[in-house]
Amino acid sequence: MLALALTVYEARDFSAMPILADALQDAGCDNTDVLDHCRDTALTHVRGCWVVDLVLDKF
Repeated sequence: MLALALTVYEARDFSAMPILADALQDAGCDNTDVLDHCRDTALTHVRGCWVVDLVLDKF
């Protein structure tokens, strides 16, 4: 999960956000705000995405 989030962050390739949601859920995340955000394909994600930053402890 951390490696995936880091790849998303460094490559700025947010197409893997739904996969990140699955990884977070598999790791026990049940926060619907986080999971829904990752799975929302209508969003334009950018570097600084609060979910990716949260996973990478950038706060």
